Amino acid sequence: MNAVHGQQQSSVVSRDRSAKPDRLFDKEDEWAALMSFSSDPHPGTSLGVVMGRPRQGKTLLLESVARATDGFYFCGQEATEAESLRRLGEEYARYRQVAQPSYWRNWKEGIDALLALGDTGPLPVIIDSFPDLVAASPALPSVIHGALRHLDRPPLENRARLLLSGETAPVMTRLFAPSSPLHALAALKLDIQPLDFRKAAQLWGIDDPALAFLVYTVVGGTPAYRHDYVNDDVPVDRDDFDAWVCRTILNPCTPLFHEARHLLDEETGPWSHGVCHSVLAALARGCTTHGEIATFLGQQLTDASRALALLRDHGLLQSQADGLQPGITRHRIADPLLAFEHALARPRRAALEQSDAETVWEGARTDFNTLVAGPRFAQVCRDWAACSAGSAAFGAENVTASYGSLSDPSATAGLDAEVVVRRQDGHPTGRLLSVGLARWHTGMDIHHLQRLRRILEGLSSREDVRHVRLALYGASGFSPELHAAHARGDVMLVDVENLYRGA
Repeated sequence: MNAVHGQQQSSVVSRDRSAKPDRLFDKEDEWAALMSFSSDPHPGTSLGVVMGRPRQGKTLLLESVARATDGFYFCGQEATEAESLRRLGEEYARYRQVAQPSYWRNWKEGIDALLALGDTGPLPVIIDSFPDLVAASPALPSVIHGALRHLDRPPLENRARLLLSGETAPVMTRLFAPSSPLHALAALKLDIQPLDFRKAAQLWGIDDPALAFLVYTVVGGTPAYRHDYVNDDVPVDRDDFDAWVCRTILNPCTPLFHEARHLLDEETGPWSHGVCHSVLAALARGCTTHGEIATFLGQQLTDASRALALLRDHGLLQSQADGLQPGITRHRIADPLLAFEHALARPRRAALEQSDAETVWEGARTDFNTLVAGPRFAQVCRDWAACSAGSAAFGAENVTASYGSLSDPSATAGLDAEVVVRRQDGHPTGRLLSVGLARWHTGMDIHHLQRLRRILEGLSSREDVRHVRLALYGASGFSPELHAAHARGDVMLVDVENLYRGA
């Protein structure tokens, strides 16, 4: 009886240990995938890849997996090959609990020793910041490929689960592209994304949808910013938001004040800082096409294209075809913090260092609504339409949502739609399902509905618009006429409450 009781206790301890730690917010699917990969009992060595932009919680996730499984964890640094091998040997000795560190002459000896940790059973071997090691040792991926292929021969007795992690940057993309040898060996590929606007509200513990959106507009869905970067400072309510901005992101004494510049410089390299900052400034001022950005920069179209490609490769910029003119590609800043920096903080950097933040913010508040909150609200509306609205909203399960514009200046000048929803059916341009306007800071009335109808008139000559649903997305209220039109089924009204809690 005591033996059975002991077995039950052991089972409980095992389950508790494999449970996701409380300090690791969200990431249930990623945790389950990594734990399953790490403890897979099948014979044979396996390779897994974990990617993601900085500050998204990759290191915390991987360290937690290592602790839960008694796995080996090592984080690379910018260093020479000799120093990295020395550090790895010292970490290996601590893990094995032996006094004498292992001093390997080359990466082959080190990788062979690490993989040998899986000789007695499934065990994760985690190498974080992998691109930093490759920078000093370009042959390292080939060494790993050779070691894995060598172990992939009968008898398959080794069960090492090698996990390589790094930022979503050109190095990781190149190393694990479909054409690379390591791509075919990878049994697990995880891309750690920032939290969406709904999960970001949960992370910050904010119940008020309008306040949650305002905070999201400044810091986005990056988990690291919630605690260390603002010292656990969360705005109490909407009335506290302005003061919160002044004491966090506009305060030179906080890490968040410097983060956007560090983030860009860290990811793009010193040779491209200036042009990348200027491209982001152009985007923040409303330039969304190649031509508009080139004009803003005063450069040739090819020069702007190179900078855009660099930012896109590093995950700092996203590109999408225009929803009404597929031949036009529009670009936007992916990270809200970078958008806030280049629209507001960067142009006022000198004033922030010489004056009080409250005075600077008071002068910037109008630009915040126009250049930052307005465009971000439109993007949140597109995210909701594509991911949260549900099939009942637009009559289809898989949809895309994008910005759309009409091109005929004589008849439809300025007839742009912030939320164009199309069926995602494998064609370059899926069937048009909905056209919508999004307004953050101004109320909406019957004129906005009339504007949507004019857009449909402009589209009727080239698309079937008979069943297109009109939608108005507003954060500052709708007029009685719009509510009446909504009751008749003429228009769908979506407010901030719907965005955060509705489907």
